[in-house]
Amino acid sequence: METPNDFLPTRLSLLARLKNWDDNEGWKRFFDTYWRLIYGTAIKAGLSDAEAQDVVQETVIAVAKKMNEFKYDPALGSFKGWLLTLTKWRISDQYRRRQQKEHVRWESLDETARTSDIESQADEQGLQLDAVWEAEWQNNLMAAAIDRVKRKVGARQYQLFDLYVIKQWSVDEVAKTLKVSVSQVYQAKSRITPLIRSEVEILEKKHI
Repeated sequence: METPNDFLPTRLSLLARLKNWDDNEGWKRFFDTYWRLIYGTAIKAGLSDAEAQDVVQETVIAVAKKMNEFKYDPALGSFKGWLLTLTKWRISDQYRRRQQKEHVRWESLDETARTSDIESQADEQGLQLDAVWEAEWQNNLMAAAIDRVKRKVGARQYQLFDLYVIKQWSVDEVAKTLKVSVSQVYQAKSRITPLIRSEVEILEKKHI
């Protein structure tokens, strides 16, 4: 069963394994780690479920084909950025396929209008995807950080934090439901919040 902790910043060891097409375990780990990120970005870019699934499959295939060309160099960019570029291309492919299906509508416009409209959509989509990708990445980092902290603190303390901070119950409602004092709810928040922030920073430093 997958957990938020499956989404961890890419390690050089995993990238090295992906150079080998026959490393099924390595590719499974890559897919389990990144498919939700790619799928979520495609959905938020306006694609349907079927189109987003195609983006996931085609992006993974593109990574497989181009992996030997990828060389990790912090000065040139991160794997995260490279993967975003491949994902953008696959999302753009889906939009082009949509446009081909709407051929009759496009034919009703003159060539200049069609070109201008397509270029405008591409520019807007590119800016939006950068923001969507970063938001999805941060959401997954936060989920992984919370999962790590959840394993370190007591179940009771985490439950207090979860109801008060994540589910946003009122402090009185949490205290009454779990039969604890209001101060205990505040203490759980004060203890767990910095732990999560620390885990996020650790994960951010490890990504490539």
